[in-house]
Amino acid sequence: MIEKTNDILRTIAAETNEIVLFHSVAGKDSIALLDLCAPFFKRIVCCFMYTVPKLGHMNRHIAWAKATYPNCEFVETPHYALYQFIKIGFLGISQNKSVKLMRLSNIVERICLNTGIKWSVVGFKQSDSMNRRLMLRTYELNAINRKTNMCYPLSEWTNNEVLKYIQMRKLIKPIEYGRGQSQGQNPDDIDFLLWCREHYPEDLARIFNVFPLAKIKLDEYDRSN
Repeated sequence: MIEKTNDILRTIAAETNEIVLFHSVAGKDSIALLDLCAPFFKRIVCCFMYTVPKLGHMNRHIAWAKATYPNCEFVETPHYALYQFIKIGFLGISQNKSVKLMRLSNIVERICLNTGIKWSVVGFKQSDSMNRRLMLRTYELNAINRKTNMCYPLSEWTNNEVLKYIQMRKLIKPIEYGRGQSQGQNPDDIDFLLWCREHYPEDLARIFNVFPLAKIKLDEYDRSN
């Protein structure tokens, strides 16, 4: 599996020495993917899409990545879901009904334009869902979409293979907010809120500052347990 992934990355590296890597910072796929990409590219711009900026536990993982891979840098931008949250005033966030909604493709286009980088890399896997399986299998090497200049090197990996790779390479451990499928930094996810309260209470305060009604969700959980 690693050699197939290396073939995919060599194909892109033959055309460019720099990529934009869409990076969740603390997720297993992103941790593995940055390690896999690092030997092939002179410059890797990691784009982290946040729902709440400047969370301490995210900054810790970013600092580790920068120290481990001198050829990587990070840019941070609002997650495309955040625009929807703002438009509807989700969980008490300051509402702006006129805000323009965004998709991942819009973020990709903007970041590539700002950096001047042609190719972007995303950690989608066929094992994520049926839709992604059908999509990825239409691409070159099941991973390269030349129409959009997007590459998916983990296309054929499973979650377990990603975790084994992280362990084998002795990389920083990914954060698991709960036992189910990770939802990232979702202010509506009780597992995320509970994890922050236990491990990074200052981050929980930042979340409540942006999404004040998330506190009610946590209070309701406490009353029912």
